[in-house]
Amino acid sequence: MGAATLAVSLAACAADDTSGSGDAGAADGEIVFGLDEDSTGPGAAYAVIAGKTIRFAIDEINAAGGIDGQKIRIVVGNDESDPTKTPTVVRKLVDDGAQVILLDTGSGAVLQGKSVVKQAGIPAIAPTAVTTSVAEAPDNEFTYMLANGVDQFAEAYCGAMETEGYESIAVLSDASPAIDNINKLIIPILEDCVEVVAEESAPVDAADLTAQAARIKQADPDAILVSSLGGNFEVLAHNTLHQQIPGVLRFSLASIGNQPDSWARTNKGALADVVYMGALDMDNPKTQELEKKLKEANGDDYRLTAYDAQAYDSVYLLKAAIEAAGGADDPVAVRDALDEITGFEASFGQPGFTLSFSPDKHMGADGLCGLVLSGFDEDNEPSGAWEDYQVACESE
Repeated sequence: MGAATLAVSLAACAADDTSGSGDAGAADGEIVFGLDEDSTGPGAAYAVIAGKTIRFAIDEINAAGGIDGQKIRIVVGNDESDPTKTPTVVRKLVDDGAQVILLDTGSGAVLQGKSVVKQAGIPAIAPTAVTTSVAEAPDNEFTYMLANGVDQFAEAYCGAMETEGYESIAVLSDASPAIDNINKLIIPILEDCVEVVAEESAPVDAADLTAQAARIKQADPDAILVSSLGGNFEVLAHNTLHQQIPGVLRFSLASIGNQPDSWARTNKGALADVVYMGALDMDNPKTQELEKKLKEANGDDYRLTAYDAQAYDSVYLLKAAIEAAGGADDPVAVRDALDEITGFEASFGQPGFTLSFSPDKHMGADGLCGLVLSGFDEDNEPSGAWEDYQVACESE
């Protein structure tokens, strides 16, 4: 199947799968993937990107004959990154016959889904999750994540601030459940290396952050961390902080660097003082390979993001586990096969970065090589790795 055919199939898939399947269970000759995709909530800014590439990977596998001759069928739910909705959505995916699940939603929602997938005994991967507790006990026996966790983000920020001689930081956050969980991990680590002089937050749909920025300015921090899911909130945050507190370095989570649509909506030069937690290194051959595929499918102007890479790798990790288990009918065998995957070459991270799992390791990242502190130029375009500081790349 050519790239054009793949793109057409993707469009059809996106149009037809949003409400799941009316037929529960896997039919003969098929494997059912469940997808909890936040397509309308606060995580939509990244979940839609990941969801599109999940569909691409599934289409690609099906075009090549499926998994051991069995085609993949996808059933979809949407919890809107609302932890109160996640258990119901995941149970519906199970009722619709999902044999494995992709939790393409906010980390706070994923945390609420862990006990449900454990109870169902169905393996689940959270492609873009960065909250370390997703992969940790309790209830992590069937839940996996790929990327480095936010605790490692914080260690990188601390290293950068030590290098720059910074002694204080302010935090501006959106008030989403996912960011609340992330901040509970990241802020205590920051407090160990610098003084946190202000913590401000606002609703995800806030239209004005002037008051929050004014209070941060009064606190006079050496640096600012914007902790958000991205989208409109992140754009508003950087526009406001750039105007009111110019020249102060702003750290960001991964969101802004992986949401190309946001760059054009940010005022000119507003991202020039931003350093975000990137995960793409174009010297990685696997990254180059995926970029080529997605440009062929989506056009030459398509911007590869870490969300794409993590989504793509998640599907292929599940494929590898299902093949090793001899099929998807025994979910415990698929889980056990996931626990035996080692040295999986990732489509993100620095060259040679790998993912591995074991019964005691459900966060795939092998060491810190999946982190790349990255910046922007005056035109709000990514400028690559930040020259001032990078984490040491060490394998575990």
